[in-house]
Amino acid sequence: MKLSLSSAANLNTVTAQGPGYVDINRQRHQTSLVLMPDRILEHWGTAGFDGLTEADFAAVAELKPELVLLGTGARQRFPAPRLLRPLIEAGIGCEVMDLAAACRTYTILVAEGRRVAAALLIE
Repeated sequence: MKLSLSSAANLNTVTAQGPGYVDINRQRHQTSLVLMPDRILEHWGTAGFDGLTEADFAAVAELKPELVLLGTGARQRFPAPRLLRPLIEAGIGCEVMDLAAACRTYTILVAEGRRVAAALLIE
């Protein structure tokens, strides 16, 4: 069996997470954002969970991920199905979880080489 070392040095990874923040590559972020292995979309979901719109999810769909992880803050909350229409129409899956679970799942999927987007609501 041939083994090779894979490096995630050039990918965005979650290095820490706690109440009111997410560290990406050891840089602290305290506002909601969309995280992908190769980019960060800041100023996403700025109105919080209750203020999410279809346009917020359309912006994520434009990034063309294969899967979206929606981290809804300290607790898991499900958005109205109509808000997810842009993702559904683009054939993009969406998993809803609390922020900590979304960060952990994102880290695993990025390590597997997946093109995942984590839409993180930081409260």
